[in-house]
Amino acid sequence: MDDSIQQAREAFVGRFAMVDGHADVWRAFDDGAVFGRIVEALAAPWRSAGVTRVCGVESRGFILGAAVALRLGLGFTAIRKGGGLFPGTKRSRATGPDYRGVRHVLRIQERSLRAGEHCLLVDDWIERGAQAAAACELVASLDASVIGISVIVDQLDDAMRGSLPRLTSILLAKELS
Repeated sequence: MDDSIQQAREAFVGRFAMVDGHADVWRAFDDGAVFGRIVEALAAPWRSAGVTRVCGVESRGFILGAAVALRLGLGFTAIRKGGGLFPGTKRSRATGPDYRGVRHVLRIQERSLRAGEHCLLVDDWIERGAQAAAACELVASLDASVIGISVIVDQLDDAMRGSLPRLTSILLAKELS
């Protein structure tokens, strides 16, 4: 295992907690050194993969995606959930149900990507892959492509994994038990 991933794994596990039955990943952002290790581990596998843009889904995907984009020297494209202000012409896609059974509408600004861009989708946790699949569809609707997904925690089942682009993670959800 890559040393940066091992360091990020140890740092994340040290800051992670379950609170009232919910995963609290926010504490991983409290400490600059821990946050830096996580961002480096999310970016490292993609340095020479031909990524031209980083995308992130609201909200933790904004924080992590923007930091990874900065680390890779690339721009960042926001994918917002419905309801928030998002100026300009947009494309939207409904997601399948998330781990709570909730469906979201994701939106991307039409001017945010150029045709042919190769995007990396960054987020904190991928459970069922519904948001990732919808984000990939949104990017494709702008004649760009998601060539990979980088997350802190991977909880996907094999069926969904096979339908998404290459996925890298810092750890598997079962390692947190």
